[in-house]
Amino acid sequence: MYNPKSKNATEFISHEEILYTLEYAKKNKSNKTLINEILDRAKDCKGLNHREAAVLLECDLEEENQKIKDLAFDIKQKIYGNRIVMFAPLYLSNYCVNGCIYCPYHYTNKHITRKKLTQEDIAREVIALQDMGHKRIAIETGEDPVNCPIDYVLESINTIYGIKHKNGAIRRVNVNIAATTVDNYRKLKEAGIGTYILFQETYHKENYERLHPTGPKHDYCYHTEAMDRAMEGGIDDVGLGVLFGLSPYRYDVVGLLMHAEHLETAMGVGPHTISVPRIRPADDIDPTKFSNAVPDDEFEKIVAVIRIAVPYTGMIVSTRESKKMRERLLKLGVTQISGASRTSVGGYCEPESEDENSAQFEVNDNRTLDEVINWLLELGYIPSFCTACYRVGRTGDRFMRLVKAGQIANCCQPNALLTLQEYLEDYASPDTKAKGEVVIANELQHIPNEKVRQLTITHLEEIKKGMRDFRF
Repeated sequence: MYNPKSKNATEFISHEEILYTLEYAKKNKSNKTLINEILDRAKDCKGLNHREAAVLLECDLEEENQKIKDLAFDIKQKIYGNRIVMFAPLYLSNYCVNGCIYCPYHYTNKHITRKKLTQEDIAREVIALQDMGHKRIAIETGEDPVNCPIDYVLESINTIYGIKHKNGAIRRVNVNIAATTVDNYRKLKEAGIGTYILFQETYHKENYERLHPTGPKHDYCYHTEAMDRAMEGGIDDVGLGVLFGLSPYRYDVVGLLMHAEHLETAMGVGPHTISVPRIRPADDIDPTKFSNAVPDDEFEKIVAVIRIAVPYTGMIVSTRESKKMRERLLKLGVTQISGASRTSVGGYCEPESEDENSAQFEVNDNRTLDEVINWLLELGYIPSFCTACYRVGRTGDRFMRLVKAGQIANCCQPNALLTLQEYLEDYASPDTKAKGEVVIANELQHIPNEKVRQLTITHLEEIKKGMRDFRF
């Protein structure tokens, strides 16, 4: 039985409801009247339910498919404008006790190099990230209660926040670690984390259990119900995601949207972010062995439909994707990207030797952070290093109220410009700085509130004189 209010994973992610939804969508894939009714309803930026979204995903009408892309772009611009939030992953450890067959960290992989950073190692990695200009990171670990217990994660978070190098500082630490207990989530909240991120991998329970044959991650319900426990532990910003390629993508998109609906219904606030990774080559992993790979055109449509269905959520695409693909996705709903990422343990300080390999996957975009910033500026976007909402307590339902009311621009727009100015002063190449100044001058005009705009101008001048860390 499907019940979005239930705390039971097999009820709020109902297999029968997904199958019914997919059949309903298939029957209506050419129903022009229904598709246009759904698109018209979505124009108010209040989102769609999983059945409506599934119809758009299945749509086979060329003109309506273009309307889907156009609407996704319009919704993104209305809520997020040209802002693109920047972040980087930081891998602390790749020890893992799970047997996930799509991940090189699986415990039976005997030729991957196993590593765990000491606190001194972490400090060096953080300084390297700060010297690029990063302010927001997502820490990543394998699941291993002996080599990577919760106390190690908490100590690492404290180390990361404690490193201040030149004008650098990591102002927000998001955490992507295995499903855990309410008590441990409470400890993470007390440590000052931003968003708790956990990818479902796939919502298809039978496939999930086959893909995770051994280890604690095998427990589908415990994993799927983790976000409820995280919120019970006080974490009000959570990030969802699936690994596209493991199961038929239509199934997983519907499951993902049902999970978002469940969080809104049962916990009072939907996901802060949704990630859309596709499976990539890695040590011991050959993506061609997975039969559900998602072609680029279908991937574009997935991003567009998620943006329309869940307009308030931040959408993340990492360096798994190429420069070309990321540019396409930015136009359809993506609002956060990583830059200059290293997926190896300790990879920011020095590259691994040829006989070492601790990376979780191969990146597809190897540009430096400055090259990524320069590219975004050329495209007319505002690269943002803003962490203000988290630091002033605008999280969870407080953040969502601003987004849904269309008022977030009075906070996010000026904060994005201020943090971009910090980057231009402290880290940018001359060409990037020149392009950034032009973008800032243009984007100042898009701050709705005149008083906020004038104060932003004042703070921009103060940043040029050496002051830092202004926020609205």
